[in-house]
Amino acid sequence: MKNVTLLQMEHPRPKLFDFHGVSMTNHYTDNWDNVQNFKARPDDIVIATYPKAGTTWVSYILDLLYFGQMSPERQTSIPIHERVPFLEINNPSLSTGIDLAEKLPTSPRLIKTHLPVQLVPKSFWQQNCRIVYVARNAKDNVVSYFHFGHMSMLQPEPGDWSSFLQRFMEGKMVFGPWYDHVTGWWEKKQTHSKIHYMFYEDLTEDTGREIDRLCSFLGLSPSAEEKETVIRGVQFDNMKKNKMTNYSTVPTMDLKVSPFMRKGKVGDWKNHFTVAQSEQFDEDYKKKMKNPTLYFRTEV
Repeated sequence: MKNVTLLQMEHPRPKLFDFHGVSMTNHYTDNWDNVQNFKARPDDIVIATYPKAGTTWVSYILDLLYFGQMSPERQTSIPIHERVPFLEINNPSLSTGIDLAEKLPTSPRLIKTHLPVQLVPKSFWQQNCRIVYVARNAKDNVVSYFHFGHMSMLQPEPGDWSSFLQRFMEGKMVFGPWYDHVTGWWEKKQTHSKIHYMFYEDLTEDTGREIDRLCSFLGLSPSAEEKETVIRGVQFDNMKKNKMTNYSTVPTMDLKVSPFMRKGKVGDWKNHFTVAQSEQFDEDYKKKMKNPTLYFRTEV
């Protein structure tokens, strides 16, 4: 327990507050002007997601597709959060996401964000950047977010499962309501041709097929051998063991509480929701999920 206490003393839990109509904490707003004034380049590729929806998975897929063959040493020496900076983060124990992004030596630059579509820096739209959005079904997403809340000191105190679930339904999460986030990006895709919208469940069901679709969107044509290397590298168990992708090098995460990469399964929500909670959630979901064209699977 000493370690946990020490970590908590060094990194007191942040408080949630309303920021431009979205729940946020200071870790994502303290550097706001620099985030909003970020100068995108036309070849930048943005990985956008609601938290805990497969961000690291897709970041690593893209990193391997672009740079896996070119610089193998990068794969063993630079952690994924430095290769694919988290644009809006202002983590007291690491460089800001903006600093990391601006120093990236790679082209294209791979940059991740959890921002809802309306808060994304304007230069990404002005430069017509390609954006890969990854969405995960709400039930698995909330379970993953709950465990993450316990192990990440940059998250507000998560409390117990039932109160966390209630807050999730109310949208009182960092980066706002899941419903608004996935729908906002889905609707933007209808008017912005450079958005590729992926589903976590599809990626779990057939990683190779989804990588083919991603390559088609990006104009990449890896050899069968290169593609096989990527598929092998991004298997959940391999990423979980890989120190460069499992976030074991990040001081604000307590992997003794829960690993950053916990299960990566579709349908794990069944181990957390009671029947009553599931029914209540489904009712609430119907009210809030207004767009009938956006459909999620809760099992594969």
